[in-house]
Amino acid sequence: MVRQSKKNPPFPSRDAILEFLRTSTGRIGKRDIARAFGIAGPDREILKSLLKDMEKDGAVERSRGRRLALPGALPEIVTVEVTGLDRDGEPEARPVDWSGEQPPPRIKLSINPREKNAPGIGERAVARVRRIGPTLYEGKVLKRLDPDSERLLGVYFVGPGGGRLRPTDRRMRTEFVVSAEHAGTARNGDIVSAEILPARRSGLPCARILEKIADAGDARSASVIALHTRGIPIEFSADAIRQSRTVHPPSLAGRVDLRDMPLVTIDDQDARDFDDAVWAEPDSDPNNRGGFRLAVAIADVGHYVRPGDALDRAARERGNSVYLPDRVVPMLPERLSNDLCSLRPGEDRACLVAHMWIDAEGRKLRHRFERALMRSAARLTYAAVEDSRQGGRLDIPAGIVEPLYAAFAALRRARDRRATLDLEIEERRVVLREDGLIERIEPRPHFDSHRLIEEFMIAANVAAAEAIEERRLPCMYRVHERPDPEKVDNLREVLAGLGFRLAKGQVMRPSHFNGALAWANNTPHLRLVNDLVLRSQAQAVYSPENKGHFGLALVRYAHFTSPIRRYSDILVHRALITGLDLGEGGLFAEGPFDMEAVADHISGTERRAAAAERDAVNRYVTAFLAQRVGATFRARISGVSRFGLFVSLDGLGADGLVPIRSLPADSYRHDAARHRLEAQGSRRYYSLGDIVDVRLDEADPVTGSLILHLLSERAGRSASRPARASVHKRRR
Repeated sequence: MVRQSKKNPPFPSRDAILEFLRTSTGRIGKRDIARAFGIAGPDREILKSLLKDMEKDGAVERSRGRRLALPGALPEIVTVEVTGLDRDGEPEARPVDWSGEQPPPRIKLSINPREKNAPGIGERAVARVRRIGPTLYEGKVLKRLDPDSERLLGVYFVGPGGGRLRPTDRRMRTEFVVSAEHAGTARNGDIVSAEILPARRSGLPCARILEKIADAGDARSASVIALHTRGIPIEFSADAIRQSRTVHPPSLAGRVDLRDMPLVTIDDQDARDFDDAVWAEPDSDPNNRGGFRLAVAIADVGHYVRPGDALDRAARERGNSVYLPDRVVPMLPERLSNDLCSLRPGEDRACLVAHMWIDAEGRKLRHRFERALMRSAARLTYAAVEDSRQGGRLDIPAGIVEPLYAAFAALRRARDRRATLDLEIEERRVVLREDGLIERIEPRPHFDSHRLIEEFMIAANVAAAEAIEERRLPCMYRVHERPDPEKVDNLREVLAGLGFRLAKGQVMRPSHFNGALAWANNTPHLRLVNDLVLRSQAQAVYSPENKGHFGLALVRYAHFTSPIRRYSDILVHRALITGLDLGEGGLFAEGPFDMEAVADHISGTERRAAAAERDAVNRYVTAFLAQRVGATFRARISGVSRFGLFVSLDGLGADGLVPIRSLPADSYRHDAARHRLEAQGSRRYYSLGDIVDVRLDEADPVTGSLILHLLSERAGRSASRPARASVHKRRR
């Protein structure tokens, strides 16, 4: 098959096409071959016929999208195993299922080994791969796989081509083929767990359905997906359940009787577990005029959960409770979390109590811990306490609220002197109907009663850390380190562009950041500065090493006040029991253990729970908005990347992506340090915190993703004339 035309090069031979495929990256289409060899007009039909013959002979293979590759080429989505590091320290992998006669190709993975979810050597992951050489691929990790399984979560549906599985992970855009024999009893639309089957040489990857997770059309599947995706344990072991049914409340023996002290719990209206109670009165000591005596009573979980037992193993595995819009996944079985360890009014409950004495300026003078038996005088809500303070509630026992607020005022004065970091973090509450659909989304109120409880808890947490440290016992500290200098430098550069000079050349303190926030108050930049200051901060973690708490401006800090829902607090209770000789259930009852490993684990479970909560809310809100595709919203830019803008819809708490293609036609540069996209032609930019008008184009409840289109250029500004604002004193 040789053309006689003098204008065009000779028609390529089979060997020439094979060599072209061998040296090309990625999968090649017929058009790519035609372009490379200058094939046009009627000769395209000759090429088509030749390629069909080569496919019949097994010389080439076709894959998804009718792309061509040499036999043995990897599919686009493949399960890989990390085999080691190359000379540059970058991770390398191989395909898990490889049946070729030649050695398997090498895959250079694009991952950050420091990330918690990055697969380590010997671990497996699902990756999207692209050929960059004859036996070399580059891959991007889509999902780390559990060491014992290669499962994924998805929606099963039946289309014209048969069964398909669509992953719930928004990063996995490839569907999986599910044959009839591998579908089991799954129905169209069911949320299922599946395993990835060995990769085929061409076409879509395959999967086998293992179990149904949620029924088709279940409005509450958002939470189910979030829990399974993040690998959060839902069921307790039989041993843990059995033990929870055999434990009983303690007697008064070895405890102080505080049943006559009018301790009260103050929680949200819909709270079910009450693990802290408070009380205050003016100090009668004439040497502490204007001072107060406080008591913070915490459920004595250590009496029921002993080191190394079934309940302890379950609590340590979970690390913390998880709170979703439609459910709570507790750290402890319901018998404890909602009964024996819940400080319900009128019922005797075991507790560990922090007694504290403070002066009129909120400085702690001394503290004492004891094991006690208490009886809550009332179950109060934040809203009711706030109303009572304003004189609107008469059903709260007299003489309880006033001393609490007076002591709170003193503690606030101490907090103001410390100059703690004063960030505003907006919280929203998703209210569901009985059928599981969203009724409304509303701001979560934040009263002085919330701040009162916060200050009492902080005071007790500090006292616990001090008591443990004084006795030189291991302590699980809550650590918030100083911000990374590089992040602070980036923040300083952005603030300078706005007209504010952040301190340089000195140790950064929360007051420095508060100064920037005070400057930005009542200016268009308040939200931007608040977000930038938040992003510059280190993430709080648990650690056996005391590194202080930067945000609270505290030298030492530990979580003591929520042992029902945080494993860290159980460890702090055990240290106090051991150090103060308060009875059984102390720290070393099961022998030495690795505090650092436990700290890493519970820091990870905390992040896991936060991610699940965020995932569930996103999916609920996306389902709520799915009926409003085409509607317009005002939004705030909450993130900037090279491929577009992330925005948060006003009043909804929903986050979505504005792809760069929906921005006004131009060439854009991502300025990561300043958190903005700059248009190179018009020199306008879109920056973190800017207000924009957007149209909802897509809402996918399965993945929880929103795709939006930019309508206004409200946020666009000239990069050559940065906006400036005058200084305003921040309201307190």
